[in-house]
Amino acid sequence: MRLRFCGVRGSTPASGIEFVRYGGHTSCLALSHDGADAPSLVLDAGTGLTCVSRLLGGDAFTGTILLTHLHWDHTLGLPFFAAADRVDAAPTVVLPEQESGRDAASVLAGVMSPPYFPIGPNDLRGHWTFATLAPGEHQLEGFIVLAREIPHKGGRTFGYRVGDGHSTLAYMPDHCPTALGAGEDGFGAYHPAAIELAQGADVLVHDAQLFPEELAAEADFGHAVADYSVELARRAGTRSVVLFHHRQDRTDDALDGLARRLGGGSAPSVSVATQDTTIEL
Repeated sequence: MRLRFCGVRGSTPASGIEFVRYGGHTSCLALSHDGADAPSLVLDAGTGLTCVSRLLGGDAFTGTILLTHLHWDHTLGLPFFAAADRVDAAPTVVLPEQESGRDAASVLAGVMSPPYFPIGPNDLRGHWTFATLAPGEHQLEGFIVLAREIPHKGGRTFGYRVGDGHSTLAYMPDHCPTALGAGEDGFGAYHPAAIELAQGADVLVHDAQLFPEELAAEADFGHAVADYSVELARRAGTRSVVLFHHRQDRTDDALDGLARRLGGGSAPSVSVATQDTTIEL
């Protein structure tokens, strides 16, 4: 399995010289099978989705875009995905089953339709399919995907465990464990859904939007402290953790400091997500 980080920010894109090294696009991770250059499964559709087109070598996208939830920083790349907005494209967009029972296209139209946007989901060129999925195990683009609901403010949110029979990725870009209590260390509960998704995975890509000193003021916004991500990986026996979903004003220098503080210790290995990097599993 090949993981390509196309967007690593949360909330809004970041622009400016102080964000160049780690990148400014919002959440998007492109997955390819061994031996395949083109990604067939894309996790989240933040502005980083615009970078996926160049991975396709001029071809149209015919895979699946799997959303964790429907916040702007995970959906606003959809109408700007050039490789999917063309007549020969056949994208499938899958999002968490809504508690209201609404279908996927109408839910997406809540942020992508006039007067908020000039067109709706069904006006994109190509053969688009919109669907929802329930918690549980699914087969998507040859990957085995386990979906579990995790706490995050403002709408149903899933975390995913994605495997190909050889390697396993756990993906929880937006996670508010303090919603379930402070936990042993004050960073939030290490709850069963999070442990299940991360258990024994090769890599955990996890929400690290907050620093410990920011938690008291910002926990109500729905995110996790970077230290929680590392401890979750340790408890779940995950081999490595990638700190993800950087706050929009988190500079390169600040992220360098995060890498120094949490990296270089005992297992799991810790790295800070950087746009345009690739991990081979």
